[in-house]
Amino acid sequence: MEKLTLNLPVLLPDIPDVKDKCVTRLISTLEGREGILRAHIKSNGEPTSQLCIHFEPDVISLHRIKNLARQAGAQLHDTFGHLLVEVSGIRHPRHARTVTRRLQRLEGVVDAYAGATGWVRIEFNRSMITKYNILEMLEAMNLPVKQRANSYQDSITLVDGQPESSKQDQEQQKGSGEHEETSESKYESHQHKELAEKDDEHPKDKHDHGHNDAEHTHKHEEDEESHEHAHDHDHGGIFGEKTELIFSLICGGLLTTGFGLSYVSTVPGWVSLALYIGSYFFGGYYLVQEAYTEVRAGNFEIDFLMLIAAVGAAILGEWAEGALLLFLFSLGHSLEHYAMGRARDAIKGLADLAPKTALRKTDGATEEVLVEKLQVGDIIVIKPNSKISADGVIINGESSVNQAPITGESVPVDKMEYENPESIDEDVDSIKDKYRVFAGTINGNGSLEVKVTKLAKDSTLSRLIKLVNEAEAQKSPTQQFTDKFEKYFVPAVLGLVVLLNFAFLVINEPFSASFYRAMAVLVAASPCALAISTPSAVLSGVGRAARGGVLIKGGRPLENLGILKALAFDKTGTLTEGEPKLTDVITFEGADEQELLRTAVAVEGLSDHPLADAVVRDGKQRLDGIDLPEAEDLESITGRGVKAKLNGSTVHIGNAELFEEADGIKLSDDLKQKVEKLEGEGKTTMIVRNGDRYLGMLGLMDTPREDAKDVIQKLRNMGLTHLIMLTGDNQRVADAVAKEIGIDDPKGNLLPEDKVEAVKKLRESEGHVAMVGDGVNDAPAMANSTVGIAMGAAGSDVALETADVALMADKISVLPFAIGLSRKTKSIIKQNLWISLGMVAILVPATILGLSMGWAVIGHEGSTVVVVFNALRLLGYKA
Repeated sequence: MEKLTLNLPVLLPDIPDVKDKCVTRLISTLEGREGILRAHIKSNGEPTSQLCIHFEPDVISLHRIKNLARQAGAQLHDTFGHLLVEVSGIRHPRHARTVTRRLQRLEGVVDAYAGATGWVRIEFNRSMITKYNILEMLEAMNLPVKQRANSYQDSITLVDGQPESSKQDQEQQKGSGEHEETSESKYESHQHKELAEKDDEHPKDKHDHGHNDAEHTHKHEEDEESHEHAHDHDHGGIFGEKTELIFSLICGGLLTTGFGLSYVSTVPGWVSLALYIGSYFFGGYYLVQEAYTEVRAGNFEIDFLMLIAAVGAAILGEWAEGALLLFLFSLGHSLEHYAMGRARDAIKGLADLAPKTALRKTDGATEEVLVEKLQVGDIIVIKPNSKISADGVIINGESSVNQAPITGESVPVDKMEYENPESIDEDVDSIKDKYRVFAGTINGNGSLEVKVTKLAKDSTLSRLIKLVNEAEAQKSPTQQFTDKFEKYFVPAVLGLVVLLNFAFLVINEPFSASFYRAMAVLVAASPCALAISTPSAVLSGVGRAARGGVLIKGGRPLENLGILKALAFDKTGTLTEGEPKLTDVITFEGADEQELLRTAVAVEGLSDHPLADAVVRDGKQRLDGIDLPEAEDLESITGRGVKAKLNGSTVHIGNAELFEEADGIKLSDDLKQKVEKLEGEGKTTMIVRNGDRYLGMLGLMDTPREDAKDVIQKLRNMGLTHLIMLTGDNQRVADAVAKEIGIDDPKGNLLPEDKVEAVKKLRESEGHVAMVGDGVNDAPAMANSTVGIAMGAAGSDVALETADVALMADKISVLPFAIGLSRKTKSIIKQNLWISLGMVAILVPATILGLSMGWAVIGHEGSTVVVVFNALRLLGYKA
């Protein structure tokens, strides 16, 4: 496997030397990720040190490495750029491999990969090559870049037909480190020039102002028209995208007619020959183009082998068999395109979820505007039963919202207005989901007013589409194996064919018979089915996952997810609700529950501690509108609790240690036992004393999610044998939660670095482990796992960037679906490999022993069609 070593300029702010803990954390985060062999700092005594990374580009992309480093606290200069573009003209996986090899040979390109779906990912050194050079190279390869004017992936808006980035856009982009991305219509030379000049002006800018490659000067209407035109002629031809299929059917018709007339004695022989030649033309039209492209690039792929076999059949006078080969091969290609198109449509359908316009409210009046023109802070009106047009926070109205298009949740979610609209800009990331809505989701019966918090290009839906497209441009382990196998297999086939041409020297047969056998073997041994088997399954799997509210970033995590035997869970917010609740109210010394709660709520109402919030919220609910006394003079006692004045008396609320230190009557042994009993259940206790009288105690606990126990059981039924829980809470709390939901190995009192070590140990013992967390606090541990899984990724850019697998909904219940889909994908990939390699293993000996070329063609193309449609079954997967 290819390995690369890169030196990246890295800025470590406020760090005195490279032995600082921040540097250690950065190194640990990077070295734990699969595909990174080693990471270390090379300091030259200057403010900017060198981060030296040894990695395998087939396993992890440079863009991914830079994101991981940013999450660990390092700011990386954009010495290396990342370009993700969608192009027209990539016809199938074999052609995609040719494109990949040509791009990788460009000076300055660190790594490149072209997917069969048309997405091309390129990592490049800005000091050696520009985006202009890369885009020019793509056009020279007849791969025009697509561009959608109205796309959620564009990073600019169009004003009067001219590109314009808002100041806010540029400020957001400046430190984001996002990759450049372009999307649909042919670039013109002057546009490339403009891009190159911009690229060269700011080669070391923290961010290239994003996706400037997408700039163009067409109006919306013109772009829509050009997009349709490009789409219709993706494969080139007078019949648009169906040209190859129609040419194939014409080939078959001419072949059938010619073959039938050959048995009519009154028809001259040249008529059938003319029809066969016509069949050759239509069947070989695309084959010749592809073979020429490959040979010119120095590759001898399957298309070239097929062309040799067809020409060989013609030389032998076997025009009918040669025409049959071309007919079935071109028909197989057409069916491949259809099937891959089906899988692509499952992903591209995401882009159709969001409306193109929004109702913006200004000075009490509403106007319909394009969603690209919405700015952060705008107020939009969402009518009942309509699609929501932007990510935002509800400031007026209540409704239920169908979030299935984004999160996969089958039941609509209740939404309500945020009580403090003025503070939205300050704490937008911490606002709870019940106040937030996402572009592409569907409003229920209520009317809503929403304050926009993200631009269209930065919405959750937009990022989901972008990351799914990037996932298409990542190789899976099985695809790496098949590519490597073909690299040696095709030359071996050519060698065998050459040897078979000389069989007439060994056995008693004419040269023509040896040549025919060699051509038949050439057809039989061509691994078309092998080339398409893995990409089609991975694409279908990723598309199905996205429809189910799961983002899987490529074939590697998709395959790895299915081989897991161990899972590590963060506790807070993953297995539990993420916020404490008042679970127990226990009275002492004749006090009643109402007196205890009124006292506790009155005092804790003055505090801003999370536990105090829980006491006030749940206490008021239990008191059900009963009047509260007024407390004053709150004083916090760090690590112990609080005290305040209530009706002239001093009230203490806190843990047992507080009352050992505070003045007044100490806790009796009986009360201590009650406290220990409650804490033994994993609950946090708050003892309440008014003056010298103990009123009682409150028990609080971050309660397990309702579905956590059921999910854990499902995972065990699926064969996952080692399930552990990692938490910073004390061990008793960890044990209590683990016992309730069925986790067998809880680990408490862990710091973030302790979680990393726990994941590393589990990986050493189990081989593969997934870490499930929120993608923010658990980023280092997730980076050191085989597969990092983030929950509640909708609305969280950090979670989307950090994780290998992102569960869009804040629900753990979708995890078994993701693992089940992965296992089904892995199973179908294995089936496809057996079918493709098995057919080759059967046909090669059979053709050597005399099987005709016609049957070899039927077996060869039949297996190709079978593996593609077998992969499509994943689109209908149900857990």
